[in-house]
Amino acid sequence: MAIKKQFLKSKPVCKVTFSLPAEDAKKVSVVGSFNEWNAKKAPLKKLKNGTFKGTVDLEAGSSYEFKYIVDGVYVNDDAADAYAWNDFAGAENSVVSV
Repeated sequence: MAIKKQFLKSKPVCKVTFSLPAEDAKKVSVVGSFNEWNAKKAPLKKLKNGTFKGTVDLEAGSSYEFKYIVDGVYVNDDAADAYAWNDFAGAENSVVSV
């Protein structure tokens, strides 16, 4: 799992690329506070090496909770900047700070 951040000089936006190795998975999405936890808004594309990858534009200067959905199962990112308890989910969420 990996998170790559690229800050834009022209505007207060950070392009965040999420990568998740999941060779056997059929469908992977990243969901979070930045997309109303909607799996359809950020599906990740499967690469030839079995890694799923996708980029999301996030407003700089904020932190966002997120998780991956791998074939219907919620998964945290071990490369997250932090983790935050979520009472609604009854579990910890990954956090990315940009």
